[in-house]
Amino acid sequence: MYKLILVRHGQSEWNLENKFTGWYDSKLTQKGIEEARYAGELIKALNVNFEYAFTSFQQRAIDTLTEINKKLNNSIFNIVKAWELNERHYGALQGLNKEEIKKKHGEEQVKLWRRSYDIAPPPMDRKNPNHAIHQKIYQDINPDLIPNSESLKDTLKRVIPYYENKILPVLKKNKKLIISAHGNSLRSLCKKIFNISDQSIVKLEIPTGNPIFINFDEEIKLTEYKYLDQKRAQEIIINQ
Repeated sequence: MYKLILVRHGQSEWNLENKFTGWYDSKLTQKGIEEARYAGELIKALNVNFEYAFTSFQQRAIDTLTEINKKLNNSIFNIVKAWELNERHYGALQGLNKEEIKKKHGEEQVKLWRRSYDIAPPPMDRKNPNHAIHQKIYQDINPDLIPNSESLKDTLKRVIPYYENKILPVLKKNKKLIISAHGNSLRSLCKKIFNISDQSIVKLEIPTGNPIFINFDEEIKLTEYKYLDQKRAQEIIINQ
């Protein structure tokens, strides 16, 4: 039996300020830290010895994993950071207030940018000093791979190959691991794992700091899946 935890980072400062965050390295709020700690308590209660973890290059996901790790009976020492698990890139919208963008562009247009499967926001100018190509943590990444903007479909194109080529082999070998990532990188994973259609994926919401516990059989077929905090659980869409 293979066991996988998916957990979206706790509330970030830009979540609280209702800004498009994307690849900006927003820190956790105090609430976000508490969400991560509670996620750790929920995972600890499973009495499963998780030995590997994957996270993104972004501090809010890394810090969430750190807080979870502090709560576990046996700390995870095998931690892999991958930019492919980063949040979706929100392009030129990054850093802007969502309500102000609605007033400027209209609610329907913003809904398309935020919730559609294959429509990306306007791109960020690569000369913008806030672009990831100018950030130190991405200096070893081929700049041609770093996006200017992404739809969920674009995000999936980097997340799923990484999952199949890097994460699944570890899961098959070690059987138990945690992925601490972001709303849209986890939606991409859920689309793959739960076989969600392009049309239905737009309805999937993943709450912050609420781990999804997944069991697979020896052929990596689903046998069980649930949110560990049922009070904050959202519908898990499957085969739709």
